[in-house]
Amino acid sequence: MSEPKLKAKLFIHAAIRRCSLQALPAVVAHKGDEDSGTILVRVYMGGRQCRVYGQVRDAEGRLGWLCATGPQPVDEERAEAYVARARAIDGDLWVLDVDSADGSAPFLEPLFRA
Repeated sequence: MSEPKLKAKLFIHAAIRRCSLQALPAVVAHKGDEDSGTILVRVYMGGRQCRVYGQVRDAEGRLGWLCATGPQPVDEERAEAYVARARAIDGDLWVLDVDSADGSAPFLEPLFRA
């Protein structure tokens, strides 16, 4: 049985708050369904490098995050292309942008590896 999931809007507000506590700028780039929208997080790392994370569940049903763009940072254009494709598939998608020089965000836990 999988753990319960927060409503998307509540999760986004909490994520922005956690970022602000660590002086990390975070903004909603695209607003999705307030209750059950899927969430993508685009982390800008400076130097035009990004990572895009998506929520996934592991084999035991635990909710976590996976870097959707692979283990290495990608350029902003490739990250934007990934987000655009995801939005074309899922109109309820939320996109949260975070600026973090080291590529981390305080709410991206647990982080799964592909």
